[in-house]
Amino acid sequence: MIYLIVKNFFRSKAHGIGLVLLLIAGLISLEIGSRFLKKTEQVSVKTAQYQQESILRNVSYFDKEMGTLMYYLKFGLENKVPNLAALSIGQRDIFPTVQSVTVRNLEEQRFSTDLTNPLYQLLGNMDFSFVLIYFFPLVIISFGFNLISEEKEGGTWSLVRSQAGSPMSFLRYKMGIRVISVLAVLLVLLLVAKFYLNIPMNQHFLAFILVSVCYVLFWFALTWLVVSFQKNSSTNAQTLLICWVFLNLILPAGINVFQRWLFPIPEAMTTVIQNREGYHAQWDKPKEPTLEKFYARYPQYASFVHPKELDFSWLWYFAMQQLGDEEAASEVTELKSKLRQRLDLSKKVSWLIPTVHTQLTLNSVGLSDQGNYLNYLTALEEFHEELKHYFFPKIFQDSPVREEEWSKFTLRVFQDEYAVSWLKTLAPFVIFMLAFLLWATTNFKTARLN
Repeated sequence: MIYLIVKNFFRSKAHGIGLVLLLIAGLISLEIGSRFLKKTEQVSVKTAQYQQESILRNVSYFDKEMGTLMYYLKFGLENKVPNLAALSIGQRDIFPTVQSVTVRNLEEQRFSTDLTNPLYQLLGNMDFSFVLIYFFPLVIISFGFNLISEEKEGGTWSLVRSQAGSPMSFLRYKMGIRVISVLAVLLVLLLVAKFYLNIPMNQHFLAFILVSVCYVLFWFALTWLVVSFQKNSSTNAQTLLICWVFLNLILPAGINVFQRWLFPIPEAMTTVIQNREGYHAQWDKPKEPTLEKFYARYPQYASFVHPKELDFSWLWYFAMQQLGDEEAASEVTELKSKLRQRLDLSKKVSWLIPTVHTQLTLNSVGLSDQGNYLNYLTALEEFHEELKHYFFPKIFQDSPVREEEWSKFTLRVFQDEYAVSWLKTLAPFVIFMLAFLLWATTNFKTARLN
């Protein structure tokens, strides 16, 4: 019986076409991921090269005044992209991979990024997670919506009941071959990805594999539940497609609108304007209050003084710049807090929506989510603060430029970390699949196959 079921499954051209299309779409997504990694690598290499060239060129121009030199010099911090991110690019194509900053005020520089075609950003990337979340369910629906109804509508159900020892076993075998065939395509794609994208076999990749498998099994469980009501093929197809639209489009959009309404965030431009006003207003004010606030923030620099007979000094200038950051500090804190609240809300709600949970989890393990970006913002602040502590004393005492070892200022790399919580990662899938299977079992027992 199993041989005949397998033979009948592959005899259908629609099944073969569906599997081939999945495979082709998956391979295309891997190529897109590969190009994404190459692009980020090029950005990293070119930024590191430009930083060294820029430092050497500016040092040759300003070899006597450290303050003037440090007005122009930029130092980069790279947000390291793991190869796994190629499978789920997430927000990596929106936020910059490398941020270069001077020792001047940070907030005016924080939101500087590359110019990108807005239409390309709107369309996004057809990465592997896109293929998994949107294409795989459609193929699963096309494979399973008529699991029972095709036999009844084709007039072969009575023959199945008489020839098969158990109609339920027959249906399980039919569904089983569909599950195995789709999972085989999925695992082949992940195996190709492992070697083609050079993804290390660690807990993050293992979590990615398990989540992908669970997501596929979730849709098979949902399909099994729908066919357990023993409706006709048209009703089953409509029901499953409504589920697809609801789970993949309507609910995620609704969550996005809800969290934006619940946690509205200040515009990046508002923060920049607040920052600019914070330091530009100091040009026409007495310098003593500005310096007093700077000394209160950095008491270690209290020994450096601004000459009263001068209208300008680098001490006062960078104190003014620091005041600009402090003027925008509340907006920055609010921005980061609300972004974190949005992320936390999405993760909590995703326990009830497996499609959203899948996307968030794949982005998290690939370090391409909002959480990674927030961690990078914190690392950028620490990096900027480190630069200030190193160069401020040299600027304020006008240290000789040529005595500095400029070759040591290479591109800094931030390596984020994500600890996989296996319970939080897999529990939502297990709960939904068990619920669907128990419900389907009850349906089959209540309405016997006839």
